[in-house]
Amino acid sequence: MVCPPTYMRITNVINETQKFYKDENIDVEIANRQHEQFVRTLEEHGVKVLSIDPKEELNEQVFTRDIGFTIGDTVYISKMGSEIREHEVELLEEFLKNRNFNYMKLTTPSIEGGDVVLAGDRVWIGISERTTYQAVDALQEIIQDRKLMPIPISEDILHLDCAFNLLSEKEGLIYTSAFKQRELDRLMEMYDLIEVSDDEQFTLGTNVFSIGNKTVISLPENKNVNSELRARGYQVIEVEFSEIIKSGGAFRCCTLPIRRTNR
Repeated sequence: MVCPPTYMRITNVINETQKFYKDENIDVEIANRQHEQFVRTLEEHGVKVLSIDPKEELNEQVFTRDIGFTIGDTVYISKMGSEIREHEVELLEEFLKNRNFNYMKLTTPSIEGGDVVLAGDRVWIGISERTTYQAVDALQEIIQDRKLMPIPISEDILHLDCAFNLLSEKEGLIYTSAFKQRELDRLMEMYDLIEVSDDEQFTLGTNVFSIGNKTVISLPENKNVNSELRARGYQVIEVEFSEIIKSGGAFRCCTLPIRRTNR
């Protein structure tokens, strides 16, 4: 599920990227054009794309990843940690209900979808300003067939997927500065991880979108990440997203998987 950036703008600054671009702000015409190309790319590669209607008062709505996450056959509607985004989950619930999707609206402490990274029978959950340990404990009582793995991230990182993202059961991307040494060692032991530089973390190097069959959508700006991915046998599809990343999110942030296939 996606949402076009029709009313996208930077108002209340919530991350370092927005702080950098606040004065320049968002060119919505360019953002819409880039988002449309992203959607076309998904559809060309067999992804069924559903779009939720944008609302003028919801300027962060393009980042659909944050308002929910799908584990198994259930879409869990997030308990948002930011008041400015609470209305988005109401629209998501209506969207899912009207299309007969299986969902659960969480009443736990705050947990946002950008902090949730699935890894087989594990689920990594970033402990951030938006997601709490208490939420992980409450969610573990609901989801008993997978092990939830809380992992704290540094305060300047909004969500886990801005610093850690998995491409397969064994490979992924990581921005090492976001983690303390104990957590970093743990992730490095478990996965073959491509390290993302400071510059490419700023341009959301970890926030690629994997569509299966070792195919990844990535930003053309992140040349080192893309080169490393290709060296590991991935097909990298470069899509311009330069206007949307000004608000601190890229391809993963702009997609909410509702139903997955094993590919």
